[in-house]
Amino acid sequence: MHELGITQNIVAIVTEHAQGKKVQRVALEIGKLSAIMPDAILFCFDICAQGTVLEGAKLEIREIPGLAECRQCGNKIALDKPFGVCECGSVQLNLITGEELKIKEIEIEEVCV
Repeated sequence: MHELGITQNIVAIVTEHAQGKKVQRVALEIGKLSAIMPDAILFCFDICAQGTVLEGAKLEIREIPGLAECRQCGNKIALDKPFGVCECGSVQLNLITGEELKIKEIEIEEVCV
């Protein structure tokens, strides 16, 4: 399960950017064509976050649908696999979206003194 390693990297990146402050929420974007299972990331997150500034943080995942542009006719088509066939019959497609893995937002607890 490569999602465990991915989740460990997400926790490490967020921990570095939080600079010791408590993290309340992390928002991710994961493309449907990325071969990353959002449910597995959710499962691994609490385990990987234990003992870090992310412990107890809420993880939000937004799935990005696959979209490609045909190199032959320029038509845009939705994809649920990393390959497909355009209405014109071409299989020469440029992926536009669907392969993302992005940390979009980090919400950090602000302490007022």
